[in-house]
Amino acid sequence: MQAPPRIRPVPNWTPLWLAAALVTAAGAVVLFFFDPSRWGFYPVCMFHKLTGLSCPGCGGLRALHQLVHGHVAAALHFNALVVLAVPVLLGLSARACWRSKNGARLPQTSVPPVSIWLFLGVMIAFGILRNLPFPLFAWLSP
Repeated sequence: MQAPPRIRPVPNWTPLWLAAALVTAAGAVVLFFFDPSRWGFYPVCMFHKLTGLSCPGCGGLRALHQLVHGHVAAALHFNALVVLAVPVLLGLSARACWRSKNGARLPQTSVPPVSIWLFLGVMIAFGILRNLPFPLFAWLSP
């Protein structure tokens, strides 16, 4: 006689999503009131400090500062990749939150691996193009 299969309860993700939302809101408040161009308590990009080149994330905090103020064009100037990634990340987070709230099990990854590899390739290409000394790519540099 076999034992009945164990049914694992669906975990309660609400505290985790609430904590993530509070941390995100706190970060947005700090970015709203403290401009990364003027305040020195923000982290420094070690890649830029060591090489003098801009990594794919350089200018990201300044871009987010401009976004929380509603200045999309200025944010795109500082880091277009971050500005374009924000709605994607918010959408994925909202989808995962909605699924967990409705009792659906969250898969190990809700993003197909090909999308992750594609984004990694875009990040590398963005990092290379923003450091090229041609006027065509000057707008990518922060």
